[in-house]
Amino acid sequence: MNITLASISIPPTAANLPAAKALGKNEKAARDFEAMLLTPVLDSLQKSFGGDGDSKTPGASDYRLMATQALAQSIAARGGIGIAQLILRHLQPPEVSGGG
Repeated sequence: MNITLASISIPPTAANLPAAKALGKNEKAARDFEAMLLTPVLDSLQKSFGGDGDSKTPGASDYRLMATQALAQSIAARGGIGIAQLILRHLQPPEVSGGG
């Protein structure tokens, strides 16, 4: 079963409201984790290819890091590189077939 962040949709009813909240929390946690992993990668790319022209400007590195974090969160929110999907797949309970 393929799991994608965009196609997961559980209508909130009284019976599955806790499951929907848990799934939402898992999705957010997986996306946030992927963004945390992407931030240092994107920061290294920025330093390598973007040059270091503003290194003398006070606070430039802070603003660059904030921009890199925003970019990583945006990438992760739109599917990222698949880490969040792998985490969500791992968190799914195993499917049990009815032996019958």
